[in-house]
Amino acid sequence: MPYLKLAVGELQTNVYLFFSASSRNCFIVDPGAEAERIIAAIEKEKLLPQAVILTHGHADHVGAVTALLSRFHLPLWLHEAAEKEMRSQVNREIAAMFGLELPPAASRLLTNGETIGAADLKLEVIHSPGHSPGSILLYGEGLLFTGDTLFKDDVGRTDLPGGDELQLRCSLDKIRKFPAATVILPGHGAASILEQELKSNPYL
Repeated sequence: MPYLKLAVGELQTNVYLFFSASSRNCFIVDPGAEAERIIAAIEKEKLLPQAVILTHGHADHVGAVTALLSRFHLPLWLHEAAEKEMRSQVNREIAAMFGLELPPAASRLLTNGETIGAADLKLEVIHSPGHSPGSILLYGEGLLFTGDTLFKDDVGRTDLPGGDELQLRCSLDKIRKFPAATVILPGHGAASILEQELKSNPYL
């Protein structure tokens, strides 16, 4: 399955369009800002969005959700804990600081170990708390969307409300078990390969 990446907003959050080359169906992962730019990329590639999926609920990952749900009449999927963290006072204040709109309530709450699909798209959900209680990994077709759990040569911060260093270490243990050739697609920064991260990332 191919994917497209756009870095959006002041914090350069990575939004991913995970799509089928044959059907053009796609999932929109972490649309943090710049809805019109995301819509333009979708229309240019003639993609057919099926759902918006969030790896967690922090404001910099959700700012374009409402506009995309409205434009394409999509459902919103995220972990139950991410729904709660998205409504927190701190998150509301951060959203206001950056001029971001928080989404409406999710239409589906995801759980660890389930496979989510729409048409010919499928991703496995792995709960990965640590950066935030509602963080998840999304795995499919050799791609691992890690949100802010794992970056190239780094990991997500744990000093925000709900962050937990011990939980993050446990989540990293889950990542270590994926095939070495797994492509790491983080919430910020460059992509990587798990094999390389196991060699160069001090947290792995």
